[in-house]
Amino acid sequence: MVLSRIILGLLAIAPMTGYDLKRHFDSTVGHFWTADKAHIYRTLAQLVAEGCAEVETVAGAGAPDRQEHHITAAGRAALAAWLASEPERHVERDPFLARVFFGADLDDDGLRSLFTRRREAVLAQLARFERMRAEAEASDRGARLRLATLDNGIAHLRTELAWLDTVEEEVV
Repeated sequence: MVLSRIILGLLAIAPMTGYDLKRHFDSTVGHFWTADKAHIYRTLAQLVAEGCAEVETVAGAGAPDRQEHHITAAGRAALAAWLASEPERHVERDPFLARVFFGADLDDDGLRSLFTRRREAVLAQLARFERMRAEAEASDRGARLRLATLDNGIAHLRTELAWLDTVEEEVV
């Protein structure tokens, strides 16, 4: 359900092909929601079947035709209903935290390695998000709200770095 509403939200910004949607998942909403190409295309087909989106074939100039998806009035209504509904809590599944939870049998070097690898991954993602933030413009309310989600991702990463420092000091 959430994926279909995120896709409707992206289509509300602009009509897109499945390829365009995948690029947006990778470059904009990927800091809070991911989807693979197959899942995106299945969900698009479902949205079209439900009447929430429609497909327009756009002739390609020297390239194959594009199947561009547009949000419909029913899609806008479904998106609006979802936006106004009670926010559901999405339970996160994090393999790293599972390793920490069961990490008592690791020696100090093993724990240091675990925390170092995670810190490196978090730092790389933080650098990517901060580059995105530096290049972004808050030209209107929608853009500002999209940037707010990126700011949330940045804050979470910074908090995780501080948490990693604290945990490593306490247990290693």
